[in-house]
Amino acid sequence: MDTHDTTGTLEEALERLHASGPERLGRLTNHAPMVVEALTAHGRSDAVHRWLDLYRHKLEDFPAPLAPVTAADWREALGDPRRAADWIAHFTRALTERPWRDVLAVWWPRLLPGVYGGSTHPVIRVGHAVRALEAGENEPRLAELAHGLGYWAARHRPVSGITSLQAAPDAARSLDAVPPIDDPRGGFTDRLTAVRRLPLWAGDVTDPDTARARLTELVRAATHRYATHGHGEATMLVHAATAPNAVLRALASLPRELWAPSLHAAWTASAAVTAMYAPAEPVAAVPAPDRPAEEALETALAHGDEHVIKLTDTALDVGDERALAAALRAVELTEPLVPN
Repeated sequence: MDTHDTTGTLEEALERLHASGPERLGRLTNHAPMVVEALTAHGRSDAVHRWLDLYRHKLEDFPAPLAPVTAADWREALGDPRRAADWIAHFTRALTERPWRDVLAVWWPRLLPGVYGGSTHPVIRVGHAVRALEAGENEPRLAELAHGLGYWAARHRPVSGITSLQAAPDAARSLDAVPPIDDPRGGFTDRLTAVRRLPLWAGDVTDPDTARARLTELVRAATHRYATHGHGEATMLVHAATAPNAVLRALASLPRELWAPSLHAAWTASAAVTAMYAPAEPVAAVPAPDRPAEEALETALAHGDEHVIKLTDTALDVGDERALAAALRAVELTEPLVPN
């Protein structure tokens, strides 16, 4: 169960982090805002600054602005990573002029086709920001939503030309039916270009409540699947679960007519990541950890890796033994975070 921070630690951490950019080295995502939100959401605000001290060598200064994003030219600026500061400034202004849910409702359908950009990290950051705002609205949390939306706009990357294949009735078997890409080499962008065929699971869903139920099913299936398939690429396959979970977290803050399109985008993103990093063979089912669910985050925190913590956060949302087994598997597969 979430126990959102009321100590002000999340606000302190976000203000500290907003001096940093959304990426480093021009391609690697700054995960710190997502991790500190996850820690505080689960009652570990006491560990936030200690974890940030370990992670700080992965932070870069905030990028320089180029030119303001305007109503006349925002389409031209969409998907231009050089404009990250401009986009963040644009959303900062928008969130001072209108309620944050109104801003989200306008921009969510504009950004949703580009959910793949930044290896799906921008939508994940937005999902964490929305969860924090739903727990309590204040300036640092609004600023975090501006940073998340700005990062998404700057890294916006649509994908087209994917052939639809027949899907199984449920999300788990449909993920099993995803064909791996023919040439699994290179980074995320190269592999995404190679995704040409995906099952069209839940493509006929239009009812909002059904969409939410199917999205919940997808998050559960992708989290469970990590336990047996995460060795395909321990870091990147985390996003097959955390990206759709970020979308799920945002649903209640969005107009209901956006729920079905959100499901469809989340499925395609999760399936694409599955195709890009699928292992040759799964391992045998991983047994559930012989420990209380409350200890799962403690194990992830002791390990320290940002993706491990975020997958554990999603596993706690799913809340069953197979999800906790997936979180433990991530600990086993991933190098721990160590001081630089």
